[in-house]
Amino acid sequence: MPRWQELQPLPTPWQRKDDGILPLWWDRLCTVTSPQSAALYAAGLFTEDRRRPIAQWFNPSNGSALLVAPETSPEWPVQRFGIFYAPPGGGFTRVHSAAHEWHPRDPRTPPTEDQAFQDAVEEAARFLQVEMDFV
Repeated sequence: MPRWQELQPLPTPWQRKDDGILPLWWDRLCTVTSPQSAALYAAGLFTEDRRRPIAQWFNPSNGSALLVAPETSPEWPVQRFGIFYAPPGGGFTRVHSAAHEWHPRDPRTPPTEDQAFQDAVEEAARFLQVEMDFV
């Protein structure tokens, strides 16, 4: 069991949905930017569901979502996981967080991709706890 789940369970309305990026992300991004700009955002993250791993939560009661996914272009020497939030009622934002990075050219040098991903997931879960205090 991940460390963040040992500390506190996720708030009840949030459901984990890791099977594919929710269409909600594309819709929200297109309302903030043009479809052309949206297609380029985070190296095509929302147009091509090709890079893994992702972690994603959805709150069907208010239409909000949270996503952890790679946000850098695959050819960059440093890769990074970003945390993205779609609040209730509309909009889209990148959550400012610690740099969850790894170096693909040195896959065994810490932090590894898996460590960076787990750290980003833990931070996202903490964000959900705080977010629920304001909803």
